[in-house]
Amino acid sequence: MRIDFLGLEAFLAIAERGSFLRAAAHLNLSQTALSHRMKKLEDDLGVRLLIRTTRQVTLTPDGEALLPKARQALAGLAAEVDTLRDKARQHQARIAVGCLPTIAAGYLPRALNDFARSHPGVAVKVYDNSASEIAGLVRSGAAEFGIGIVTAAVWDLEMTPLRKEAFLLLCPDDHPFAAGPSLSWGELEGTPLIRISPQAGNRALIDDALGSRRESLNWRYEVQHVQTAVSMVQAGIGLTVVPKLALGAERAPGLALVALRNPSVTRTLAVFTKRGVPLSPAADALLALVRARLGAGRKA
Repeated sequence: MRIDFLGLEAFLAIAERGSFLRAAAHLNLSQTALSHRMKKLEDDLGVRLLIRTTRQVTLTPDGEALLPKARQALAGLAAEVDTLRDKARQHQARIAVGCLPTIAAGYLPRALNDFARSHPGVAVKVYDNSASEIAGLVRSGAAEFGIGIVTAAVWDLEMTPLRKEAFLLLCPDDHPFAAGPSLSWGELEGTPLIRISPQAGNRALIDDALGSRRESLNWRYEVQHVQTAVSMVQAGIGLTVVPKLALGAERAPGLALVALRNPSVTRTLAVFTKRGVPLSPAADALLALVRARLGAGRKA
């Protein structure tokens, strides 16, 4: 059965104030609109609830019987609406996002600084995880969006490309390789190299691009994170291959990036969102700032 909540609201306002004029002012309605609501409610119920004279408004027996029930029903509905609003406010006060560790370290802090100025009351949880973990976090709803690497399409995720970038050789700026604009992978044979863990998405892209040729390279060290590899290069232990954005907006001191060819290896960064689930306003605002920091659409 359909319930006329607007009619009940009008009835309750009139009954509690004893006047159509005062009830109309309380509900911010004209007296005509209020009268229409009451007539519709009474027509739907098939009974008279009010007796209106030029001097006063009184309740009929049916109106007297309905009054406490209407008051209880509308009070319960108002409480439920308040609960939902509070829940929405709490949700808006905290958002969670996923981001590749290299992007989280190099670009996310500045975006978060801008976000804090425009959304001072919103806390942000950052999952700086691997590409595969980020996809899982978005899929489960633990993160509203993720910044990861484009992979095979997944039916329940939307992947919107952000930026394409090349993998480059990272070496000390006084290394012989730093003198030229580029070198081939073959020229790296015999040079001690630092590779990233197989769990990292970057490693998979490089291995797939090189094929069997990767076995001819001297992968002397293996680490779990790009930043560890960068520190080892700074210490002169070996060289490593990183995506350009891995070093953040500013190049690490004492290091040089050299283009690699034959083959050129690239990755495409993308925004992961759950298909059919819109971002909250706060998450949408943060994503816009991340896009601006990464220079979406430019090739590195």
